Amino acid sequence: MSTYSLKVAGLERELPLCHASDSLDIAAFIMFSDVELTVACASELLKKVPEFDIIITAESKGIPLAYEASRQSGKKYIVGRKSVKLYMTNSIGVTVKSITTEGEQKLFLSSEDAAEVAGRRVLILDDVISTGESLRALEELVKAAKGNIVCKAAVLAEGVAADREDIVYLEKLPVFPRS
Repeated sequence: MSTYSLKVAGLERELPLCHASDSLDIAAFIMFSDVELTVACASELLKKVPEFDIIITAESKGIPLAYEASRQSGKKYIVGRKSVKLYMTNSIGVTVKSITTEGEQKLFLSSEDAAEVAGRRVLILDDVISTGESLRALEELVKAAKGNIVCKAAVLAEGVAADREDIVYLEKLPVFPRS
């Protein structure tokens, strides 16, 4: 299997290249189970973001990063859930289409989580920003909950996302056109 060598937050990882479409491969960046990488990336991202009151991320790949950024900063994190759970009352939801997930998905916040966001300075945090669809969904959730987005941040900006001026990230992640 082909790989891409990534250096981020002072660490190096070999990322497997995965078939995303007939014309494109992407490097799979997975923070799950890589505690060293998660701790280092959270630390470096927290140095680059402005003051915030609460972190929000999407279920599921951003959760380890949000947890660690929460632990290091002492600020609470909440998760935009992929489905409404029994304990979630009066939830709000938005639709998302991500490059790494087949089909449309929805993200939801319970009324309790929405109340935590309301009027607060919100840091949107994710592992990778690529098409920006997950980011857009999180922005919509924060706006619906009446929160104030102070920063949108990720470990990696993939492909053209690296050209965006409205995000903070640690490293660029190229995409790999198929011939």
